[in-house]
Amino acid sequence: MRSLRWRSCVALLTALLCAACISVNFFVPPRALDAWLPDPIRLGLDLRGGINLTLGADVDQAVSQSLSLLGQDIRSSANDAGIRTRLLRQADGRTLEFVPLKHEGIEQLSNLLRDRFGQMAVGSAISSGSGEKFLVSFRPEWEKQLRERIMDQTIRTLRGRIDAFGVAEPDIRRQGDDQIQIQLPGVTDTARALQLIGRTAQLTFHRVRYDVSPTSTLMPPGTAWYPLVTGSRSWTAAGKNDLSGGLILDKAPLLSGQDIVDARPAFDERNQPCVSIQFSSRGADQFERVTEELIHQQFAIVLDGVVQSAPVIQQKISGGKASITGSFTTEEAQDLAVVLRSGSLPAKVSVLEERTVGPSLGADSIRAGLIAGAVGAIGVMVVMQVCYGLAGLLANTMLVFTISLLFAGLGLFGATLTLPGIAGVVLTIGMSVDANVLIFERIREEIKRGLTMSRAIDAGFREAQSSILDSNLTTLLTAAVLYQFGTGPIRGFAVTLALGIVASMFTAIFVSRILFDAWIRHNNAVNCGLAHHVRGASR
Repeated sequence: MRSLRWRSCVALLTALLCAACISVNFFVPPRALDAWLPDPIRLGLDLRGGINLTLGADVDQAVSQSLSLLGQDIRSSANDAGIRTRLLRQADGRTLEFVPLKHEGIEQLSNLLRDRFGQMAVGSAISSGSGEKFLVSFRPEWEKQLRERIMDQTIRTLRGRIDAFGVAEPDIRRQGDDQIQIQLPGVTDTARALQLIGRTAQLTFHRVRYDVSPTSTLMPPGTAWYPLVTGSRSWTAAGKNDLSGGLILDKAPLLSGQDIVDARPAFDERNQPCVSIQFSSRGADQFERVTEELIHQQFAIVLDGVVQSAPVIQQKISGGKASITGSFTTEEAQDLAVVLRSGSLPAKVSVLEERTVGPSLGADSIRAGLIAGAVGAIGVMVVMQVCYGLAGLLANTMLVFTISLLFAGLGLFGATLTLPGIAGVVLTIGMSVDANVLIFERIREEIKRGLTMSRAIDAGFREAQSSILDSNLTTLLTAAVLYQFGTGPIRGFAVTLALGIVASMFTAIFVSRILFDAWIRHNNAVNCGLAHHVRGASR
């Protein structure tokens, strides 16, 4: 009796917790209980509507830019140590070439690279027409870690932008080495979301090569033509208006926007929308050093490969503050501030696939899923009732309890219900009665052998338990594999399948036994009505 009471208390507490978790989907809980209850079940993209994006990240270009910026740090450290060097160019996007201006600087530069820049692989000095030069590149293991960090930072940056945009329950995950899948349920302004998410917002600062004509067909190595933003004007150092529509800049940036700690929309002296940015302490020092080196020279501010402005530096700029001006609307300035504040993407991204799901299609999917689930549940209940009588009624009760536990688990663990997830629920309806069938058939066999009802129930649960565990654990292992290696809808199916398996084992092995024992104790008879109904279908 004591064991029955203990097991009954566990089952009752589970039922109450299940009811509380499900109730939030139908009623707004009191504020006092809001912190203790889970959120309502979230609907996936295929049920709620929204957009699905597959983005490709240009990791190679990001690694090349990181190498270029590191080259600036190496050159700055060498100058601080009294080693005058010249950074020629990135030979292949993965190698830097340094040339010491004095012969005695060769050994000093070699020691500097070895002591302060251990992530770099330094080749031996090579004689060239311009003197001895060092070939410097990332070590293979360091480059591998850098690529992983670039992808992780890209995902974190995208998540920050989406959160700032106000999208609820986004699903962002990595696919392969250089792809990212994004699901945005409930998004209505698709065009703006695409613009905000897909915008690289790589902010870089470059030296303007005003000694090279933008109309020149042959440009020096390490330079490139960059277009001007629409509606802007660029002024050369001589004060002449450049009408070519672009500028020649050094490819290697002097500074990047990765050190931006704050960005806010503002208005310039002409009352035009602009973006005010604030650098970190490290970025402020670099910005001050760069502006000191470029006094009376042009300094181009480039956003996503387009020159926003190219002012002439009149004096060293301290404090780490700057502004980006251009032909912005107020909304564009706000979006750009969000992008810069959440961080510029370390790698350029492009939309490889875009799929839009309308809310009406999602409503149709929900309706079809409910119909399929109701038809399946009614069919299973009718079969169980006809075959097992009163014991079938008990199995049907356990079926309702199992489905309730499944939906409670979805809310408790914050899972998202998708269309394949509904398929997992329907599959659970059929699988949940398997354990009851095994137990009932085993009880029938024991009764035929002449055992009393109580001993037949003990033997039925004991002998069927191993078969139930084996069959469900193998299915649970399959669900784990689907979740580990699947993506999106496949994972949704795996989650509901796994929760359904656990819930069905709990109700069939634990709760059903409680009801059987309670029935036996209540009737206090050897051949009670339950025995009649269990073996009735075998006659």
